[in-house]
Amino acid sequence: MNKRSLFALGPVAAALVIAGCGGGGGGTSAYGAAPQSQPQKTTAAATSVDLGHSKLGSYLVDSKGRTLYLFEADKSTNSTCYGSCASIWPPLTASGHVTAGSSVMASALGTTRRNDGTTEVTYHGHPLYYYAGDVKTGDTTGQGLLQFGAKWYVLDPNGIKIDTD
Repeated sequence: MNKRSLFALGPVAAALVIAGCGGGGGGTSAYGAAPQSQPQKTTAAATSVDLGHSKLGSYLVDSKGRTLYLFEADKSTNSTCYGSCASIWPPLTASGHVTAGSSVMASALGTTRRNDGTTEVTYHGHPLYYYAGDVKTGDTTGQGLLQFGAKWYVLDPNGIKIDTD
């Protein structure tokens, strides 16, 4: 196992422990939210998708600068990430209007209905997710990870995965 794989297992193991423990721990998880027994989802009345910039180039982020990912196992706008997958890769959900930042194509934004009835944001048909291992704004530690049967990638402004493998 290479160093990148070992490094990636730390946040995954922590997320599984948090997901398995349920509530009541009083601690915090990624982005300062309290751990929950249900998959943590970020929902806002108005959800926005914008661009962040790093050594990877320009990539999709939410309104707070948190990195958004695509899951290669998703072959359509329908998500295949539920249960323990969604506890580590929470979907970006919306309960209201989805808006595009100044550098994002509004016509590429959409939504899809998840099995639990929530609405997940899509970009160029890709359901969007966070990674629990990203602990601060601008982190891209989920980039290129192979988890839950497929790889995870950040998306460029055209909705194409940024593949650095």
